[in-house]
Amino acid sequence: MNSILDDFKLAFKTGNILNQLIVINVVVFVMFGLLKLFFDFGQSTEVYQKVESFFSLPSNASRLLYRPWSLITHMFMHASIGHIFWNMLFMYWFGKIIVEYIGQNKLLGLYVWGGIGGALTFILAYNLIPLFGNEVNVAEALGASAAVNAIVVGAATFLPDYNVRLIFIGLVKLKYIAAFFVVSSLLNTTGINAGGEFAHLGGALIGYLSMKQLQGGSDWSIPVVQFITWVKSLFKPQPKIKVSYRSAKSSSSAKSTKSAKTPEKKKSETSQSEIDAILDKISERGYDALTKEEKQKLFNASKD
Repeated sequence: MNSILDDFKLAFKTGNILNQLIVINVVVFVMFGLLKLFFDFGQSTEVYQKVESFFSLPSNASRLLYRPWSLITHMFMHASIGHIFWNMLFMYWFGKIIVEYIGQNKLLGLYVWGGIGGALTFILAYNLIPLFGNEVNVAEALGASAAVNAIVVGAATFLPDYNVRLIFIGLVKLKYIAAFFVVSSLLNTTGINAGGEFAHLGGALIGYLSMKQLQGGSDWSIPVVQFITWVKSLFKPQPKIKVSYRSAKSSSSAKSTKSAKTPEKKKSETSQSEIDAILDKISERGYDALTKEEKQKLFNASKD
Protein backbone atom coordinates (compact mmCIF):
# COMPACT_ATOMS: atom_id res chain seq x y z
CA MET A 1 0.00 0.00 0.00
CA ASN A 2 2.83 2.40 0.87
CA SER A 3 4.50 1.76 -2.50
CA ILE A 4 1.23 2.58 -4.29
CA LEU A 5 0.91 5.82 -2.34
CA ASP A 6 4.53 6.65 -3.14
CA ASP A 7 3.83 6.09 -6.84
CA PHE A 8 0.86 8.46 -6.68
CA LYS A 9 2.92 11.08 -4.85
CA LEU A 10 5.72 10.80 -7.39
CA ALA A 11 3.31 11.03 -10.34
CA PHE A 12 1.73 14.13 -8.82
CA LYS A 13 4.97 15.91 -7.94
CA THR A 14 6.98 15.19 -11.07
CA GLY A 15 4.21 14.66 -13.59
CA ASN A 16 2.65 17.17 -15.90
CA ILE A 17 -0.81 18.71 -15.53
CA LEU A 18 -2.43 15.76 -17.31
CA ASN A 19 -1.05 13.26 -14.78
CA GLN A 20 -1.95 15.53 -11.88
CA LEU A 21 -5.58 15.91 -13.02
CA ILE A 22 -5.92 12.14 -13.33
CA VAL A 23 -4.35 11.56 -9.90
CA ILE A 24 -6.68 14.11 -8.26
CA ASN A 25 -9.76 12.50 -9.86
CA VAL A 26 -8.70 8.99 -8.80
CA VAL A 27 -7.84 10.02 -5.23
CA VAL A 28 -11.16 11.86 -4.80
CA PHE A 29 -13.07 8.88 -6.22
CA VAL A 30 -11.37 6.45 -3.82
CA MET A 31 -11.92 8.76 -0.83
CA PHE A 32 -15.63 9.11 -1.52
CA GLY A 33 -15.89 5.38 -2.23
CA LEU A 34 -14.40 4.53 1.16
CA LEU A 35 -16.63 7.09 2.83
CA LYS A 36 -19.67 5.51 1.20
CA LEU A 37 -18.64 2.08 2.47
CA PHE A 38 -18.25 3.46 5.99
CA PHE A 39 -21.74 4.95 6.04
CA ASP A 40 -23.31 1.97 4.26
CA PHE A 41 -21.95 -0.46 6.85
CA GLY A 42 -23.16 1.92 9.55
CA GLN A 43 -26.62 1.90 7.95
CA SER A 44 -26.39 5.66 7.44
CA THR A 45 -26.61 5.85 3.67
CA GLU A 46 -28.62 9.07 3.86
CA VAL A 47 -25.70 10.76 5.64
CA TYR A 48 -23.36 9.90 2.77
CA GLN A 49 -25.90 11.19 0.26
CA LYS A 50 -25.90 14.55 2.06
CA VAL A 51 -22.10 14.66 2.01
CA GLU A 52 -21.98 13.84 -1.71
CA SER A 53 -24.71 16.37 -2.42
CA PHE A 54 -22.68 19.03 -0.61
CA PHE A 55 -20.02 18.82 -3.35
CA SER A 56 -22.30 18.02 -6.32
CA LEU A 57 -23.70 20.69 -8.64
CA PRO A 58 -27.37 21.56 -7.99
CA SER A 59 -29.58 22.34 -10.98
CA ASN A 60 -31.54 24.87 -8.91
CA ALA A 61 -29.83 28.24 -9.38
CA SER A 62 -30.87 29.53 -5.94
CA ARG A 63 -29.29 26.49 -4.24
CA LEU A 64 -26.09 27.15 -6.17
CA LEU A 65 -25.76 30.48 -4.34
CA TYR A 66 -25.26 28.51 -1.12
CA ARG A 67 -22.87 26.03 -2.76
CA PRO A 68 -20.72 28.08 -5.18
CA TRP A 69 -17.75 25.74 -4.69
CA SER A 70 -19.73 23.00 -6.44
CA LEU A 71 -18.95 24.69 -9.79
CA ILE A 72 -15.45 23.29 -9.32
CA THR A 73 -15.81 20.32 -6.97
CA HIS A 74 -18.42 18.52 -9.10
CA MET A 75 -15.92 18.04 -11.95
CA PHE A 76 -13.64 15.92 -9.74
CA MET A 77 -16.35 13.51 -8.57
CA HIS A 78 -17.70 10.37 -10.24
CA ALA A 79 -20.66 8.07 -9.69
CA SER A 80 -19.08 4.71 -10.55
CA ILE A 81 -15.91 2.93 -11.63
CA GLY A 82 -17.09 2.89 -15.24
CA HIS A 83 -17.81 6.62 -15.07
CA ILE A 84 -14.29 7.57 -13.94
CA PHE A 85 -12.55 4.92 -16.07
CA TRP A 86 -13.87 6.19 -19.40
CA ASN A 87 -13.48 9.83 -18.44
CA MET A 88 -9.85 9.39 -17.42
CA LEU A 89 -9.08 7.20 -20.43
CA PHE A 90 -10.40 9.73 -22.94
CA MET A 91 -8.78 12.60 -21.07
CA TYR A 92 -5.43 10.78 -21.21
CA TRP A 93 -5.68 10.01 -24.93
CA PHE A 94 -6.75 13.46 -26.09
CA GLY A 95 -4.99 15.35 -23.31
CA LYS A 96 -1.65 13.99 -24.55
CA ILE A 97 -2.32 15.57 -27.94
CA ILE A 98 -3.08 18.94 -26.35
CA VAL A 99 0.04 18.79 -24.16
CA GLU A 100 2.28 17.74 -27.03
CA TYR A 101 1.22 20.46 -29.47
CA ILE A 102 0.20 23.48 -27.41
CA GLY A 103 1.33 22.81 -23.83
CA GLN A 104 -0.14 21.59 -20.56
CA ASN A 105 -1.39 25.01 -19.45
CA LYS A 106 -3.84 24.92 -22.37
CA LEU A 107 -5.02 21.51 -21.14
CA LEU A 108 -5.66 22.91 -17.66
CA GLY A 109 -7.63 25.81 -19.14
CA LEU A 110 -9.76 23.45 -21.23
CA TYR A 111 -10.48 21.23 -18.23
CA VAL A 112 -11.51 24.05 -15.88
CA TRP A 113 -13.47 26.17 -18.37
CA GLY A 114 -15.03 23.05 -19.91
CA GLY A 115 -16.24 21.88 -16.49
CA ILE A 116 -17.65 25.31 -15.64
CA GLY A 117 -19.23 25.69 -19.09
CA GLY A 118 -20.86 22.29 -18.75
CA ALA A 119 -22.14 23.20 -15.29
CA LEU A 120 -23.76 26.41 -16.51
CA THR A 121 -25.34 24.61 -19.48
CA PHE A 122 -26.74 21.98 -17.11
CA ILE A 123 -28.28 24.68 -14.89
CA LEU A 124 -29.72 26.64 -17.82
CA ALA A 125 -31.28 23.52 -19.33
CA TYR A 126 -33.08 22.56 -16.12
CA ASN A 127 -34.28 26.09 -15.45
CA LEU A 128 -35.36 27.07 -18.96
CA ILE A 129 -36.66 23.86 -20.61
CA PRO A 130 -40.22 22.97 -19.45
CA LEU A 131 -39.50 19.24 -19.85
CA PHE A 132 -37.29 19.35 -16.74
CA GLY A 133 -39.51 21.60 -14.63
CA ASN A 134 -40.41 18.84 -12.19
CA GLU A 135 -36.80 17.89 -11.58
CA VAL A 136 -35.15 21.28 -11.18
CA ASN A 137 -35.24 21.10 -7.38
CA VAL A 138 -33.72 17.64 -7.08
CA ALA A 139 -31.37 17.10 -10.03
CA GLU A 140 -27.62 17.29 -9.39
CA ALA A 141 -24.57 16.77 -11.58
CA LEU A 142 -21.14 15.29 -10.88
CA GLY A 143 -18.30 14.08 -13.07
CA ALA A 144 -15.55 15.30 -15.36
CA SER A 145 -17.41 14.46 -18.58
CA ALA A 146 -17.99 18.08 -19.61
CA ALA A 147 -14.33 18.91 -18.98
CA VAL A 148 -13.24 15.84 -20.96
CA ASN A 149 -15.55 16.78 -23.84
CA ALA A 150 -13.91 20.21 -23.89
CA ILE A 151 -10.52 18.51 -24.26
CA VAL A 152 -11.74 16.15 -27.00
CA VAL A 153 -13.42 18.88 -29.05
CA GLY A 154 -10.57 21.30 -28.33
CA ALA A 155 -8.03 18.82 -29.73
CA ALA A 156 -10.23 18.19 -32.77
CA THR A 157 -10.68 21.91 -33.40
CA PHE A 158 -6.95 22.56 -33.21
CA LEU A 159 -5.92 19.45 -35.22
CA PRO A 160 -9.04 18.29 -37.11
CA ASP A 161 -7.18 15.97 -39.50
CA TYR A 162 -4.97 14.35 -36.85
CA ASN A 163 -5.36 10.56 -37.15
CA VAL A 164 -6.04 8.31 -34.16
CA ARG A 165 -5.90 4.52 -34.46
CA LEU A 166 -9.01 2.88 -32.98
CA ILE A 167 -9.31 -0.84 -32.22
CA PHE A 168 -11.24 -2.77 -34.92
CA ILE A 169 -11.66 0.42 -36.97
CA GLY A 170 -8.21 1.76 -37.84
CA LEU A 171 -7.19 5.36 -38.42
CA VAL A 172 -9.90 7.94 -37.72
CA LYS A 173 -9.53 11.72 -37.87
CA LEU A 174 -10.10 13.68 -34.67
CA LYS A 175 -12.90 15.75 -36.19
CA TYR A 176 -15.01 12.62 -36.72
CA ILE A 177 -14.44 11.38 -33.18
CA ALA A 178 -15.42 14.78 -31.77
CA ALA A 179 -18.49 14.88 -34.02
CA PHE A 180 -19.54 11.47 -32.67
CA PHE A 181 -19.24 12.74 -29.09
CA VAL A 182 -21.35 15.82 -29.83
CA VAL A 183 -24.06 14.05 -31.87
CA SER A 184 -24.31 11.23 -29.33
CA SER A 185 -24.88 13.71 -26.49
CA LEU A 186 -27.38 15.71 -28.53
CA LEU A 187 -29.48 12.65 -29.34
CA ASN A 188 -29.66 11.68 -25.66
CA THR A 189 -30.78 15.04 -24.24
CA THR A 190 -34.21 13.60 -23.45
CA GLY A 191 -32.91 10.36 -21.91
CA ILE A 192 -32.31 9.32 -18.31
CA ASN A 193 -29.07 11.32 -18.20
CA ALA A 194 -30.45 14.38 -19.96
CA GLY A 195 -28.74 16.83 -17.61
CA GLY A 196 -25.39 15.14 -18.11
CA GLU A 197 -25.77 15.25 -21.88
CA PHE A 198 -26.48 18.99 -21.79
CA ALA A 199 -23.35 19.40 -19.67
CA HIS A 200 -21.38 17.43 -22.29
CA LEU A 201 -22.61 19.79 -25.00
CA GLY A 202 -21.65 22.81 -22.92
CA GLY A 203 -18.16 21.44 -22.40
CA ALA A 204 -17.82 20.67 -26.11
CA LEU A 205 -18.86 24.23 -27.00
CA ILE A 206 -16.24 25.64 -24.62
CA GLY A 207 -13.58 23.40 -26.17
CA TYR A 208 -14.44 24.69 -29.65
CA LEU A 209 -14.60 28.35 -28.64
CA SER A 210 -11.42 28.13 -26.57
CA MET A 211 -9.39 26.78 -29.48
CA LYS A 212 -10.84 29.29 -31.92
CA GLN A 213 -9.94 32.10 -29.52
CA LEU A 214 -6.44 30.69 -29.11
CA GLN A 215 -5.97 30.62 -32.87
CA GLY A 216 -7.08 34.24 -32.89
CA GLY A 217 -4.51 35.22 -30.25
CA SER A 218 -6.63 35.07 -27.09
CA ASP A 219 -5.53 32.46 -24.52
CA TRP A 220 -8.33 31.52 -22.10
CA SER A 221 -5.98 29.40 -20.01
CA ILE A 222 -4.03 32.43 -18.72
CA PRO A 223 -6.45 33.48 -15.90
CA VAL A 224 -6.77 29.85 -14.76
CA VAL A 225 -3.00 29.38 -14.57
CA GLN A 226 -2.52 32.76 -12.89
CA PHE A 227 -5.13 31.94 -10.24
CA ILE A 228 -3.63 28.53 -9.46
CA THR A 229 -0.13 30.03 -9.33
CA TRP A 230 -1.42 32.61 -6.84
CA VAL A 231 -3.01 29.90 -4.69
CA LYS A 232 0.24 27.91 -4.71
CA SER A 233 2.18 31.00 -3.65
CA LEU A 234 0.08 31.22 -0.48
CA PHE A 235 1.51 27.88 0.67
CA LYS A 236 5.07 28.45 -0.57
CA PRO A 237 7.57 29.37 2.18
CA GLN A 238 9.07 32.84 1.79
CA PRO A 239 12.79 32.84 0.90
CA LYS A 240 15.16 33.88 3.65
CA ILE A 241 16.99 37.13 2.89
CA LYS A 242 20.55 37.32 4.16
CA VAL A 243 21.88 40.79 5.01
CA SER A 244 25.58 41.42 5.68
CA TYR A 245 27.50 44.56 6.55
CA ARG A 246 31.03 45.50 5.62
CA SER A 247 33.16 48.42 6.66
CA ALA A 248 34.40 50.89 4.08
CA LYS A 249 37.95 49.60 4.60
CA SER A 250 37.08 45.99 3.96
CA SER A 251 34.98 47.02 0.95
CA SER A 252 37.85 48.91 -0.66
CA SER A 253 40.23 46.08 0.18
CA ALA A 254 37.89 43.61 -1.53
CA LYS A 255 37.82 45.72 -4.65
CA SER A 256 41.62 45.90 -4.87
CA THR A 257 42.23 42.22 -4.15
CA LYS A 258 40.70 39.46 -6.26
CA SER A 259 40.40 36.04 -4.81
CA ALA A 260 41.28 33.08 -6.99
CA LYS A 261 38.12 31.30 -5.86
CA THR A 262 35.70 34.13 -6.77
CA PRO A 263 35.13 33.20 -10.44
CA GLU A 264 34.50 29.57 -9.45
CA LYS A 265 32.03 30.62 -6.76
CA LYS A 266 30.11 32.87 -9.14
CA LYS A 267 29.94 30.09 -11.65
CA SER A 268 28.52 27.61 -9.11
CA GLU A 269 25.91 29.95 -7.67
CA THR A 270 22.40 29.86 -9.13
CA SER A 271 20.55 33.15 -9.31
CA GLN A 272 16.90 33.50 -8.32
CA SER A 273 16.03 34.33 -11.92
CA GLU A 274 17.48 30.98 -13.05
CA ILE A 275 15.47 29.14 -10.38
CA ASP A 276 12.30 30.96 -11.45
CA ALA A 277 12.97 29.99 -15.08
CA ILE A 278 13.42 26.35 -14.07
CA LEU A 279 10.17 26.40 -12.03
CA ASP A 280 8.34 27.97 -14.98
CA LYS A 281 9.66 25.19 -17.20
CA ILE A 282 8.34 22.56 -14.76
CA SER A 283 4.95 24.30 -14.69
CA GLU A 284 4.78 24.38 -18.48
CA ARG A 285 6.33 21.04 -19.49
CA GLY A 286 6.82 18.93 -16.34
CA TYR A 287 9.82 17.89 -14.24
CA ASP A 288 11.02 15.35 -16.81
CA ALA A 289 11.63 18.15 -19.33
CA LEU A 290 14.50 19.53 -17.23
CA THR A 291 18.09 18.90 -18.26
CA LYS A 292 20.51 17.18 -15.88
CA GLU A 293 22.14 20.54 -15.15
CA GLU A 294 18.80 22.20 -14.38
CA LYS A 295 17.82 19.37 -12.01
CA GLN A 296 21.14 19.75 -10.21
CA LYS A 297 20.68 23.53 -9.87
CA LEU A 298 17.18 23.00 -8.45
CA PHE A 299 18.52 20.41 -6.01
CA ASN A 300 21.33 22.68 -4.86
CA ALA A 301 18.95 25.60 -4.40
CA SER A 302 16.61 23.48 -2.26
CA LYS A 303 19.47 22.89 0.22
CA ASP A 304 20.20 26.60 0.77
